[in-house]
Amino acid sequence: MSARSSCAGSSRSLTHLSDFFGGNALANLRDHLLPGLWPLLAAFVVCALFVPLMIRLAPRIGVIAMPSERHAHSKPTPALGGLAMFLGFTAAVLFLVPINTTVIGLIVASGLATFLLIIDDRSPVRPLVKLGMQVAIAVVAVVVFGDILKDDKFVISFFGLPGGHVVQLGLLATPVSIFWLLGMQNTVNFLDGADGLAAGVIFIVAVTLMLAAAGLRGQTQVVQLAGALAGTCAGFLLFNWHPAKIFMGDSGAHFLGTALGVISIIGVAKVAVAFALAVPVIALAVPIADTAWAILRRRRQKASVASADLLHLHHRLQAFGLDQRQTCFVFYTASALLGALGLTLFGHGRILAVVVVTCVALTSTVAADLLMHTGWRIPAPFMRRLLGESGSR
Repeated sequence: MSARSSCAGSSRSLTHLSDFFGGNALANLRDHLLPGLWPLLAAFVVCALFVPLMIRLAPRIGVIAMPSERHAHSKPTPALGGLAMFLGFTAAVLFLVPINTTVIGLIVASGLATFLLIIDDRSPVRPLVKLGMQVAIAVVAVVVFGDILKDDKFVISFFGLPGGHVVQLGLLATPVSIFWLLGMQNTVNFLDGADGLAAGVIFIVAVTLMLAAAGLRGQTQVVQLAGALAGTCAGFLLFNWHPAKIFMGDSGAHFLGTALGVISIIGVAKVAVAFALAVPVIALAVPIADTAWAILRRRRQKASVASADLLHLHHRLQAFGLDQRQTCFVFYTASALLGALGLTLFGHGRILAVVVVTCVALTSTVAADLLMHTGWRIPAPFMRRLLGESGSR
């Protein structure tokens, strides 16, 4: 199918988006989201069952995160959560999603990310070696499955613009696709700096992708894959919430980055509408900006891009006075708000109001908790004048 015909077809598929959250909401939810619910639940259960096994296995094979400048926790913690997430995701996909080259490619690429980076979790490798691993993962997905096996769902070959205009990437398609997967791997890896942070944010982004794909005809497979990714994040979060019993490690961060990057390419990115990759980019705007700033900061300091520091946004929020849970809530709120904004591009305008109200409630809860436990006081002299002195009538 040509890019232009795909663009025209996707424009027709958008005609029913306005009623996705309209009067026939229950029927629409059943028809468009239900296919993703079963993989979500299956991945949740399988991942939750595998995590305790990984907690026991990690010390035996030496995959332990020790306290250091890279790891700000206080005691040695198992770091084999990535394998549990991959197994939960793979089991749900193999049993509940129709198998084709695209699904096999996703499993192979995400599995390669998981097992290669377990090496780094066990014994940290040099930055250039780690970059080589990331490039190999991206090349397998884009070149092997996209170019050699001719599955164009692994390659961003064009962008659709408003008005039916199409920008063909031509020779840039492969490098752009590889860069996209590298970016997703590093974004999630840099995000993984507080208990429950990366898993929770990617859960929100996966649900956002699931909703975006559910509003488009012919995207059932993407709904199922995004649902499985959301489920495995939720299952892992049961054990990764502060205080964490296990970490996802670099293997988990790269698994999530690879899976999210590939699903967004084969899903929303293959629908040639305006803002093709906008949904995952907008939902991940905060960690993407933090990653970009970290790279610039380290280059200005003439340090390696892969060098560890405690200057990421989540570290700064904790230095500001937030604990790990409050930091997660701040990121969850930002991701949910931005993800809802991205969904408005696909016609889901009504969901934005629901998310805004929920996030306002969450933000006020974090603020109240912070004020209560830190003893902060908001200066408001006019309130004292209105209420009078303490004990006065």
